[in-house]
Amino acid sequence: MSSTNHAAREIHCKIVYYGPGLGGKTTNLEVIHRRTAPETRGRLVALAMAEARTPHFDFLPVDIGAVRGFQARFHLHSVPGQVVHNAIRRRILTGVDAIVFVADSDRARLDANVESMQSLHDNLAAHGRALAGLPFVIQYNKRDLPQAAPISELEAVLRPMVEAAEGVVCAPSQEAVARTGIGVFETLKIVGERLVQECVP
Repeated sequence: MSSTNHAAREIHCKIVYYGPGLGGKTTNLEVIHRRTAPETRGRLVALAMAEARTPHFDFLPVDIGAVRGFQARFHLHSVPGQVVHNAIRRRILTGVDAIVFVADSDRARLDANVESMQSLHDNLAAHGRALAGLPFVIQYNKRDLPQAAPISELEAVLRPMVEAAEGVVCAPSQEAVARTGIGVFETLKIVGERLVQECVP
């Protein structure tokens, strides 16, 4: 859960990038880190947890600015995509404030997207939480692939799984090509603005 540093006038918020393996979660974090001013971000750290790579770092997004006198400091985390690392995924979701689901647009990865979305629901439930209670955005990544499924096809598969979470009326989405940076900051801005409104006291 978010925490407030009253002395520094900062609110600390945890954003987790979730999705299938090789879908672009880590690429999103690497692009954000690389293109963020060094004085506003921490080091990009990749922890080795049971052979799973889980990158994370924190930064102060200057474009969002102060809200009621507080600056939001985002702590970005990526979960390992492989099913064998589900226990680590669950652990990383501890205290999450917002989620970016990075869906792989490759038509051959539709089942992997569904499996990962289901594991997201299951792992949140293990913490007594649900998507309905969190700022959430779907990023449709790898839109440059020749075999990318149409957005309508991806939506038809994933949207019912999101709307099944009671209380989720609208989960925004963003197209992206994370490896080139397209849609990366747009995705972060969507979830960040939703998050700040809920977390800042």
